Amino acid sequence: MQKLVILGGGYGGMRILQRLLTNDLPTDVEVTLVDKMPYHCLKTEYYALAAGTEPDLHLRVNYPKDPRLTIKFGFITSIDLDSKLVYLDKEESIPYDTLIVGLGCEDKYHNVPGAPEHTFSIQSMEATRKTYEQLSNVRPNGVVSIVGAGLSGVELASELRESRSDLTIKLFDRGEIILSAFPKKLSNYVQNWFLDHGVDVINKANITKVEPNILYNHDEPIECDAIIWTAGIQPNKVVRELDVAKDQQGRVIITPHHHLPADENVFIVGDCASLPHAPSAQLAEGQGEQIVSVLKARWSNETLPEILPKIKLKGVLGSLGKKHGFGLMGERTLIGRVPRVLKSGVLWMYKYHSG
Repeated sequence: MQKLVILGGGYGGMRILQRLLTNDLPTDVEVTLVDKMPYHCLKTEYYALAAGTEPDLHLRVNYPKDPRLTIKFGFITSIDLDSKLVYLDKEESIPYDTLIVGLGCEDKYHNVPGAPEHTFSIQSMEATRKTYEQLSNVRPNGVVSIVGAGLSGVELASELRESRSDLTIKLFDRGEIILSAFPKKLSNYVQNWFLDHGVDVINKANITKVEPNILYNHDEPIECDAIIWTAGIQPNKVVRELDVAKDQQGRVIITPHHHLPADENVFIVGDCASLPHAPSAQLAEGQGEQIVSVLKARWSNETLPEILPKIKLKGVLGSLGKKHGFGLMGERTLIGRVPRVLKSGVLWMYKYHSG
């Protein structure tokens, strides 16, 4: 039996399972999923869980139930590429013939002293639950600081504003205007939304140090009841420790068929893969589709094209609370209620098609 092991049940891993477990899966292939959670988690909605506007249960999707699938729950500690073994906590190991690594990302703290120890996160389900508890217990009229005004920081700040109107919310952004990588019309809309809704946006910020309940911007101390870090990501620690070629962001360099240049039996999917687009759920799903097509072509002894089709991304949608949002669909900028409705529809469709 061929042992196909998938590490991580995120958007890439989930899409691979959905496309693999069909009638044309060879009978001699054993599929094993390894994850620390007993369900697929909707990471794009963690901001709502942290803000207390969506319950934990609404951010879960069950893994497929199939006699050809074995699910192993555990914390992955390392991968031995030479011995073809995946090590879990408690010194357990899982052998593989083909490995798909989709372990996602972690916060990147940019060597800011105290940031790992004294800030909260929304990068994992476990971390988001702790952040929710912390934010729920902030005193009335307390101060919450969010470091990083990318998509995660913007959505968390706006959702928290609707959840807790009493709070002083400070959103720290390194740029001259929020979401500066997007068209100016979109950036101005989001910046003005925060201005109208009483969120303090601190542009040109430079966080130099974090202490318990104290954030230092340009070395000036700011007292806070909670500090949330959304200022950058990096690949999972297990992937960072792999002795393989990586790009400047620490993501693994892969071939056009999504596997390691030196090992065609090890695929990298999602946030850990070096690709010409920013990491996203859409990108991970597109990769997952192509990885399955590569595997099925191999199993059928079909010749693979040298270059696979470009992964087509449909755009970006973000929320500003429950009623407003923003988006970029190709060259078209969307602001107001329409992108928020579209985002809700996309989420509903994803959950519906995932069972």
